[in-house]
Order: sequence, then C-alpha cells, then structure tokens
Amino acid sequence: MLSMTATAVEQLQGLLTEHESPDAGLRVFVSPGGCSGFQYGMSMEERADDGDEVIENEGVRVFVDPFSLMYLSGSEIDFSDSLIGGGFTILNPNAAQSCSCGQSFDTAESAGTARPCST
Repeated sequence: MLSMTATAVEQLQGLLTEHESPDAGLRVFVSPGGCSGFQYGMSMEERADDGDEVIENEGVRVFVDPFSLMYLSGSEIDFSDSLIGGGFTILNPNAAQSCSCGQSFDTAESAGTARPCST
C-alpha cells in the first residue's frame, strides 16, 4: 500500500482546508517519461475515479490508479519544507535508480541508464 508521514498529512490537511474542499484528495500517479523512465505526478482531485485505490489517513485521502499502484506499492509520501526542492516527495522502495531531481525513477525490472534532468 501507500503511506504518508505525519508532516505530509498535516500539509495536505492544510491545503484541503485552504481550498475549502474537505472531500477532495491528493492524486498520486506514475507516467512514462522523465530522465529515468518513469516520472511522478501529483494533483488535487475532487473525487476518486472508478478503479482507484483510495488511501485514507487522518481524514485525508490519496487516490492512486491501478497502473501507478504497481510502481508505488510500499512507498511513503513525505513533505519537505525547504526553499529549493520543497513540497511533497515520494520515497519509493521500488525505484532502483532515479535522476538527480528526484522526480524520475526506474525499477529493477526495467532499469536503463539514468540521464541528468533537463529544466
């Protein structure tokens, strides 16, 4: 499954309150691309889609589609409050390699050669 640190839960609670969307949640997904083969994505969503896994933690919800869940199983969502590179991050035990930006990863089954991130 997918878990969240206490800091990530607190930040998400704040965002939902700020946007006055108590039933909304954080969509976490994986898509092909990025420097290493796959890239992470996140967005605020009003509701889960059919087939989504819905993870609830202290009143906040995370929505994950079945494709993404294959790559995110066992991951932890954290929040870093730094000036450079702050925000929600994913600590993924399935990532065999990632690029320096931390937004792209590859798994052991499909490991290729990591390239530097372009900005």
